[in-house]
This record gives sequence, structure tokens and C-alpha cells, in this order.
Amino acid sequence: MKTKFNAVRRITKTIITLSILLFSCFGYAQLKGGHILGAMGLQSGTQAPANTLSVYVPGYLYDACTLRDANGDESIANPDITMFITGAGAAYVSDFKILGANYGASILVAFASNTIQGNSVDAKNSLAFTDMFVQPVQLGWHNKRADFLFSYQLYIPTGRFKAGASDNAGLGMFMNEFSAGTTLYFNDKKTFHFSALAAYEINGKKKDTDIKTGDILSVEGGLGKTFYMMNAEKTAPKGILNAGLIYYLQYKLTNDKIPVGNIVLEPDKDRIGGIGAEANYFHIGSKTSAGLRWISEFGAHSRFQGNTFFLTLAHVFSLAKEKKE
Repeated sequence: MKTKFNAVRRITKTIITLSILLFSCFGYAQLKGGHILGAMGLQSGTQAPANTLSVYVPGYLYDACTLRDANGDESIANPDITMFITGAGAAYVSDFKILGANYGASILVAFASNTIQGNSVDAKNSLAFTDMFVQPVQLGWHNKRADFLFSYQLYIPTGRFKAGASDNAGLGMFMNEFSAGTTLYFNDKKTFHFSALAAYEINGKKKDTDIKTGDILSVEGGLGKTFYMMNAEKTAPKGILNAGLIYYLQYKLTNDKIPVGNIVLEPDKDRIGGIGAEANYFHIGSKTSAGLRWISEFGAHSRFQGNTFFLTLAHVFSLAKEKKE
């Protein structure tokens, strides 16, 4: 009788362990990083003009159409997850030079709903304060036929997080990221351009756990054309229109580490690609701009695949001192 009881106990323990492993693989496999794909597009390797302060409001919407497995095959159709992020941000570019580059910095205070943590289809939370984006260093160089950009940014875990919860508003970890990129111009007027910006994200452990998201490489940019919209008298431009094709790619370069008892799960690395279009318009007189990006994803492995929409409204303040006559 005792032997039978021990056998049942072992079987029960095994079932519970397997259940935990399956839940962990499904709910946490391929943990998400902080980098928001679609935030950069045309001229992603170009810094804003010197002596400017841009105040902006972003609107990010991600509609997950399918969940893909490690082979890229459809695992779940219509997972019914739509993530939304908005907030308020500011970006400053000075005329102070470091290594020949203009120094800049930026910050974003954001709110998110249905925050995607990984591959769990149970990510449901109402709009709430999420992790903060801070970029203390941005360096921009400007040449005749090319611009170059380098920056360091971090994501601070200010959003609500509890391991295993389905209503987390943040990712519960510090994220450090380094970016470098360029915008190449194909004519002297700099109206025809191609850009690429690579960002390498290094993630820390999640709050109160030993769970660690792997390092992530993201590449974003686009091929576009700049149009100057002239006033009625055709004497000066009243606005600048930038339009073209954009793309992004993201690869998990190191494995996630998910401890379960004495076992550390290291699921297959995820990856994704996306291609779409962008149009943004800057009105010179009011110094305001509006931009819209749409990207359709492809080639997803071990992650959601869907559509990204990014709307940005901004106002630019000139900080340059007026020259005395």
C-alpha cells in the first residue's frame, strides 16, 4: 500500500513539474525586450538640428495576428492581443561638440495597455504607467553625403511588475542599449536617402527572480524621398514631406534563462522582420510635425507576428539665439 502511495506521489509530482515546465515554455518562452520596433524609420541615422527642443506625443499600436513556433509555423491564429503605448517625450540637441558631434539627450514617460511580456496570450492590462525611456547621450555627425548617429539609452522598470502576473504594465528589469547608424544621401540636395540604425540591448534579471531576457539586436531604417512644399508665391517652402519604404529586423542573440527548480530553461531564440511605409510632414511656419508608420511583419520564429502602427505628433522649439544686426 505504501509502495503504491509513493508511486502515485511520484507521478503527481512529475505531472506538476511538467505542468510548470509547459506553462513556463508557453507563457515566458522568448521574453520581450524594451526596444519598441517601429519607433525609428526614415533617416533613422540622422540627429535633429542643433539648438532645438522637440516635445512629442507618440501613439504605438501593435496588433498580433498569429503566434509562431520555433519553426515559424502558425501556432495560434488570432490571439486577440493589441498592445498600445502612448505618453509624452522630449528630445534636446545642443550645439555643444563631442568628438566633432552635436550632443543630445531625450526622455519618454509612457503608459501602456495589454503589455506583451513574451509569448503569453493572457497579457491583459488597462492603460497604466509603464517603463521609462531615458537617453542621456546622443551624438550626431553631419557630412555632405551622410549623417552618423551614436547613442546610449536605458529603460527603467517604473511600470507595475510581478512575476507570473497577466496584468503587468512593465517588464520588471533594467535594460541598457547602445545604438549606431547612418543615413546616406544619393544627391547633393539630400532629398533621396537610405538609413540603417542598429541597436544592441543588454537586459538584466527580472524583479525578484532569476529570470533573464537574452540580448537583442534590432535594425531599423528606410529608403525615402524628401519633398519641399512651396507657398502660393513659389518663393519659399511652407512644409517638408518625407515619404518612403521602411523596415525593421530583430534577433535574440543570446538565450533567455528561465529557472524552474533545478532546471534552467533556454528556449530557442526568436526573430522577426517587417516592411512597410512612412509619411511625415513638417509645417515650417508652426514648427509642428505629424508622422505615421505602418509595418507588416514576416518571418517570425517563437513570437507573435502582426502589424505595427506608429503615430507621432511633435512641436519643435528653436533655442538658437537671434543674431543682432
